[in-house]
Amino acid sequence: MDMEKAKVIFQPSGRRGEIRKGMSVIEASRELGVDIETLCGEKKVCGKCKVRIEEGFFEKFGIQSSREHVSPWQEEEEKFINEAQKKEGYRLGCCARIEGDLLIFVPEESRAGKQVVSKAARDIHIEHDPAVRLYHVEMPPPSFEEPTGDFERLCEALEKEHGLKELSIDFLVLRDLPNTLRKGNWEVTVSVWMDREIIRVRPGKVDHCYGIAIDIGTTTVAGYFCDLVTMEVLDTQSLMNPQCKYGEDVMSRITYHMMNPGGLQKMSDDIVAGLNSIIQEAIKSTHPPKKKAKKNGEDEGGEEWIEVPEEGKEYLRLGVDDIEDVTIVCNTAMHHILLQLDPEHVGLAPFPPVIHHGLDIKARDMGLNINKGSYIHVLPNEAGFVGADNVGVLIAEEPYKSDEIQLIIDIGTNGELVLGNKDKLISSSCATGPALEGAQLAFGMRAAPGAIERIKIDPETHEVDYKVIGRDAWRSYSKPEEMKTKGICGSGILDVLAELYRAGVILKSGRFNPDQKSKRFRRNPDNNQPEFVIAWAEETSIGKDIVMTQKDVRQIQLAKGALYCGCKLMMRRMGIEKVDRVKIAGAFGTHVDREKALIMGLFPDCDVEKIISVGNAAGDGARAALLNRKKRDEANWVSRNVEYIELTVEPDFQDQFAQAMQIPHMKDPFPHLKGLVPEEILNQK
Repeated sequence: MDMEKAKVIFQPSGRRGEIRKGMSVIEASRELGVDIETLCGEKKVCGKCKVRIEEGFFEKFGIQSSREHVSPWQEEEEKFINEAQKKEGYRLGCCARIEGDLLIFVPEESRAGKQVVSKAARDIHIEHDPAVRLYHVEMPPPSFEEPTGDFERLCEALEKEHGLKELSIDFLVLRDLPNTLRKGNWEVTVSVWMDREIIRVRPGKVDHCYGIAIDIGTTTVAGYFCDLVTMEVLDTQSLMNPQCKYGEDVMSRITYHMMNPGGLQKMSDDIVAGLNSIIQEAIKSTHPPKKKAKKNGEDEGGEEWIEVPEEGKEYLRLGVDDIEDVTIVCNTAMHHILLQLDPEHVGLAPFPPVIHHGLDIKARDMGLNINKGSYIHVLPNEAGFVGADNVGVLIAEEPYKSDEIQLIIDIGTNGELVLGNKDKLISSSCATGPALEGAQLAFGMRAAPGAIERIKIDPETHEVDYKVIGRDAWRSYSKPEEMKTKGICGSGILDVLAELYRAGVILKSGRFNPDQKSKRFRRNPDNNQPEFVIAWAEETSIGKDIVMTQKDVRQIQLAKGALYCGCKLMMRRMGIEKVDRVKIAGAFGTHVDREKALIMGLFPDCDVEKIISVGNAAGDGARAALLNRKKRDEANWVSRNVEYIELTVEPDFQDQFAQAMQIPHMKDPFPHLKGLVPEEILNQK
């Protein structure tokens, strides 16, 4: 590496590159297309560009990041960064200058282009039977004739009025019980978990209690804040998984734990802090928004935050104590890291998890800030690389109740596959890697404003039309400078391979067609590698052409080849030639163009009308388990009744994978692409 340059990686965006030493972190972020808030124009007076310099060796990226690799602390930073944050490595991006290799984490509040996370809750049928139920009781106060203990008196009333027997009580709730009973004048509302344990007692009559269902993905985390009585989803919150800085995939995080003493604790603390921030934001959504105003209307009286309620809107004004139940789904590695279970053996053949079964854990034992007596239910794992998130998909989609042969593909950093019907279900996983999320592509990025999310290439002229997040008009209806393009996100990446192939820019093998006459096709002057220009520099906000390189195409082929190979090997194991229905789950499922998914060969040929998107089915499964306790038993049953197959031990895995790398496939016919792809392209050898 050039001694005058340093390797800089920004997380959670994953943008990276070599940066000239002496540049500020803000200047480097601009050069690499990372949006950090700079409201004061780098005058060092707004404090919005706060970043964290990570400390340690990050094997995934091959760098030693250190706080010594930035310029010394500046006086202006004192106003915005307290002593505790300073110890954690926080700096202002406008003050800190780069002097060596760095891994820089940009916190949520400092990101100008907030990630667009497609994790909306679907309207699915869930039978109402929550684990936490409310019971209102009135009882006589103690007397000399009846001096029964407070807890026993409460249990007696609950049995008499609601038929609840043999209840226990959380110890911390017991401590508050005498005061609560007397405050309510012996009329209280009791929250009972699984008809077994009293987890909260409130004075008077209360009609509602709340819970949150959480889906922890390798890249993103989503929380669904629900009313446990009405089943309404009150709010959906999401954030980037704060563990992204340890590597984009599960293996790099397992490696981080193995290479760094205390690494597991650190990663667990990070995700727990992330979950607490989702909970805080969900609670905040039940209060009126606030704005800064001058105290008492004086000019010199300082400022204070005041509520600005919307006219006619009622606010629940809840607190963290009002969240009384939590369900969590996540892949096996995320599950182990969250619970601080050693994940090392999950990464080693034969990949056994520490535990398969679902778990009920007191929230306080995990450091989750909700009602102090409440539990977290973590759904069960299927196998080392098929976790509770896949179980969530299964209990949401219920293929085990259907005659149809269904293929369910949950596309994320790890691809999880389920095939079958009520007679038999098999599952597997394949390493799609973060390429489909943009992390390994030259101009790949997360889904944020400025990211290309849809692409069309004219088959005759090879002209490119595209749409970016945050702008309704396509490129063809805009002036170049209006696009402010920064890179390509997942849905654009899924579009681009199909479009390059259909337009004849790349061949079936994925190699750029050397005979094309397009002005967008060229060789890079620095490395002589072929590339295709998606957006010219004048259309971008980063001042350079956004291109797809040969290496980028290969990365997408590896991801799509892994998925196709997994589908085909599973179909062979089931002894079937075709499937009745393909369901695409995950955030990708919301945005994938089913025609283009079929053209690029994401899965074997089928009728386009039978390809459907089921959105974030893992999150839907977590919500189903939150609102219906029987789904928890169903989850344990299905996790043990799905046959997991390890694809890589199939004797012809490498051959099948190599064939699946081609577009749409080296040998398999795709009759349903007739009319969607020109004959001469579809039938090329």
